[in-house]
Amino acid sequence: MSVSRVFVDTSAIFALLVPTDKAHRTAAKVFERLRFQEATLVTTSYALVETYALLGNRVGREAVEAFREGFAPLLDVVWVDRELHERGLDMMVTKARGVSLVDAVSFVCIRGEKVDEVFAFDRHFEQEGFVILGA
Repeated sequence: MSVSRVFVDTSAIFALLVPTDKAHRTAAKVFERLRFQEATLVTTSYALVETYALLGNRVGREAVEAFREGFAPLLDVVWVDRELHERGLDMMVTKARGVSLVDAVSFVCIRGEKVDEVFAFDRHFEQEGFVILGA
C-alpha cells in the first residue's frame, strides 16, 4: 500500500495547535491517525505564512515558535513560485466571492501534487470537491 499524500490547511493546523479551538478534538484525532498511517503532509508556503500570521495574532509569539519548531518540520512544503501564484490568482478571480488567494493556490497545488485527501475545517475545500478529513 502506498503512503497517502494529505494537504494540510491553516484551519487544521490552527485547530490542532490551539486547545480552545472548537475543532481541536477532531483535529487531534485526525492528526493521530495520519501519523499512524505515516501519511505525507503537504502544504504551501502561502499556507505557512497564513498560519504564522493567524497564530501570532490570535495566540501569541510562543505559539508561532511552537509551530515553527514542532509542527512545521513535519510538512512537505510546496514553495509558491510565480507560476503557481499566477495560476492561483487566475482561479481566485473566477471563483465565487470569499475564496482567498491562499486557498486558490492551495487548490491548484492539491491538483498538481496529486494529493489524496485534505485535512481542513474550511468549507471552501469541500465546495471545491476535495475529500475532506475532519469536516
